[in-house]
Amino acid sequence: MSPDIYQPSVRTGPDELVPSRYAVQIGDIEVLVVSDGVLPLPATMLAHNVDAAVRAAWMKDLFLSPEAFDWALNAVVVRSGGQTILVDAGLGSDPDLNLPRAGQLIRRLESAGADISAVTDIVLTHMHMDHIGGLLVDGVKERLRPDLRIHVAAAEVRFWEAPDFSRVNMPPGFPDALRATAKRFVQEYRSCLQEFDEEREVAPGVVVQRTGGHTPGHSIVRMSSGGERLTFAGDAVFVVSFEHPDWFNGFEHDPEEAARVRVRLLTELAETGGQLVATHLPFPSVGRVAKDGDAFRWVPAFWDY
Repeated sequence: MSPDIYQPSVRTGPDELVPSRYAVQIGDIEVLVVSDGVLPLPATMLAHNVDAAVRAAWMKDLFLSPEAFDWALNAVVVRSGGQTILVDAGLGSDPDLNLPRAGQLIRRLESAGADISAVTDIVLTHMHMDHIGGLLVDGVKERLRPDLRIHVAAAEVRFWEAPDFSRVNMPPGFPDALRATAKRFVQEYRSCLQEFDEEREVAPGVVVQRTGGHTPGHSIVRMSSGGERLTFAGDAVFVVSFEHPDWFNGFEHDPEEAARVRVRLLTELAETGGQLVATHLPFPSVGRVAKDGDAFRWVPAFWDY
């Protein structure tokens, strides 16, 4: 890791008892996975198209509560070709939805020595509030570069002009919060937006590609250098997705298409052996995908100390 960007500051005290950052090298590309915290959500959000008993049995096998589940919330910092790219920006301030353990990204970037004023580009996988809210925290915009480029699919921007929540399965309050956050984000950052249609190379070996499904403009970020590959899958893959890629997540605006996107992506990763990181896989969410009959198997990477 380059010391000018990732020189960690010294922290003491009881507030950081678990790791919140993890570095990966992909050829010449530096990747830092940073935890924004966790989102405590009802278990039904993991799979609302299956019987509650089936979902509860799956969770019991993993020693998880059948009632609620802590979703990891990960973002990444990427350095390539002299550019520093932040992929997604976390939740930001708690939007009155009782999510007090998320919204840690800005503080944890600082703790890792990743100065947000050095970020040249931001890539948004989509515009749900847990991916853009960190940019709306008081004082953040003033610290960003005036020539900052924010890359987001044009279809995503259009969708949030009049979003359709008819096929999601969210707890009360979430649709209103998502709608309000996306509207405020576009108002605040419209001049920085660099919209793309299907894909764009943001930096050498760093390509953002629209998949759709989760939202119409949902995108993934592919990193490739020196024969090594890593995909940041955003919200295309969840913890249940390997064994049950056909289970619908409560935040998916087009569940059937999201499932098709998921299967295509997991099939590709199983065939190529490329590494995977995703927003809501348990931190640091670095691993690979193996085929397991008609489904898949998650193979976490061994931590590299």
